[in-house]
Amino acid sequence: MREFSSLIIILLLFQFSSFAQNSARGTIYEDANGNGKKDRKEKGIPGVAISNGIEVVLTDNLGKYVLPVGNDNIIFVVKPSGYKFQPDSNFQTRFYYIHKPEGSPAGYKYAGVTPTGKLPASIDFGLTRNEEPENFTAFIFGDPQPYTAQELDYFSRGVVDSVSGIKNITFGISLGDIVGDDLNLHLEYLKVMRKAGIPWYNVMGNHDMNYEAKSDSLSDESFEAHFGPANYAFNYGKIHLIVMDDILYPDPRGRNGYWGGFTKTQLAFIENDLKHVSKDKLVIVSFHIPLMQYGDTYRLEDRQRLFDLLTPFQNALILSAHTHLQRNDFYTKADGWKGEKPLHEYNAATTSGDWYSGELNKDGIPYSTMRDGTPKGFALIHFNGNQYTIDYQVIGKPADYQLEIFAPKVIPDKLRWTTYKFYVNYFMGSPKDTLEYSIDGGKWSRMFPTEEASPDYLDLLHRWDFTPQLMPGRRPSNPEKSTHVWQVNCPNNLQVGKHVISVRVRDMFGRVFMGTEEFMVEEKK
Repeated sequence: MREFSSLIIILLLFQFSSFAQNSARGTIYEDANGNGKKDRKEKGIPGVAISNGIEVVLTDNLGKYVLPVGNDNIIFVVKPSGYKFQPDSNFQTRFYYIHKPEGSPAGYKYAGVTPTGKLPASIDFGLTRNEEPENFTAFIFGDPQPYTAQELDYFSRGVVDSVSGIKNITFGISLGDIVGDDLNLHLEYLKVMRKAGIPWYNVMGNHDMNYEAKSDSLSDESFEAHFGPANYAFNYGKIHLIVMDDILYPDPRGRNGYWGGFTKTQLAFIENDLKHVSKDKLVIVSFHIPLMQYGDTYRLEDRQRLFDLLTPFQNALILSAHTHLQRNDFYTKADGWKGEKPLHEYNAATTSGDWYSGELNKDGIPYSTMRDGTPKGFALIHFNGNQYTIDYQVIGKPADYQLEIFAPKVIPDKLRWTTYKFYVNYFMGSPKDTLEYSIDGGKWSRMFPTEEASPDYLDLLHRWDFTPQLMPGRRPSNPEKSTHVWQVNCPNNLQVGKHVISVRVRDMFGRVFMGTEEFMVEEKK
């Protein structure tokens, strides 16, 4: 009997030991003195969400947690509102612990995570209290995507320098393609982003991957080494922001390249995370490849599952990039969205513009206007509780530069019919916007959306084709049909002389923007 009891005890100890080795445990505590260490008097914070990338649990009354782990996990905290992590010298926050005892696979062109060794007995995370107003502003960067050190310099001087002086910005996020395939530039990018001087979050893009990976779970090894988890979430004020890697690589269809979508474990993380999110919050899901189909670019079953998970939330927003265009899409029941109001996806313009092409400005930096006519720039999202508005800031222009009017320089008078047209490229344009025009202060009349190439972009492009000698820089990409161009026929009853067309935009948020342009009417010879 004694031998049997001893055997039971040995088995129980073995099971406990096995459980302890395969479980991460620790405390999320209030780091009152900000020293990054849990001091004896510092108390745990209850009810904080923490995840292993699939499961999401809440800390107990003492701030303690237990999570299962394997040989490739990142344990990360879902930052609660009213707290912050102390940023490091690169303004990145260590809200995670990487557990890869054997490290990343050997033989990759770009190094991943070095072996992390045995799981610590306790993985603790310190948070400090932070007053978080419900009204705040964040930067949104699409695709910095430098392929070379020179292009990183363009990004540094042309974009980051222009934002470093903007006040009252809470945090920023780059929506993937942090670099252009040379993953050694990730660390240089981090050095550049120091100048922004605010906490910065990063999304993984298809040009941030390890292409040697034989499975999707290993395609983010270098990204994880530089930025931490590719899938995570955090809270600020009345918003809950989820960051996801939505690149399936290798393409599960057996084709070359990648496919937009999520793995089952990623969708499980989103589902488990949202269980702990109040329904009155604004839920933002940020990733690289947009949900809108460009051919067969996204696995629709994954998109539908995401829609279903977001349906219980009255306020939701999707942020994406990747296309080097700018557009606003609204998903309805016809797309599988079952929410009470359309789901808005903002497909953000890029800080690399049209891949650093075009003529050079006075500082030797390419203008890089995108091929739908969107000038290079970045977005600012203004949050008011669980509501938001979005502004687009063109690099090197005043904040009120929101549209470009294309008017013929001169129009003949008294024509019975004419093919002359006025065009307006409203950079943030959407189907929910109304554009009107007035000639010389007269009555306001509607303009009409048209999906064609932006004339102002064609004008920039044709300079490269008709120049008698080569220009510095690189010819821009060929044009794409724009989703934010409006047009109307020029009137044929104007008097000879100078005239002014005024344009009035009423955007999806109820705001009004104005612009004017002069043109001439001359007597037809």
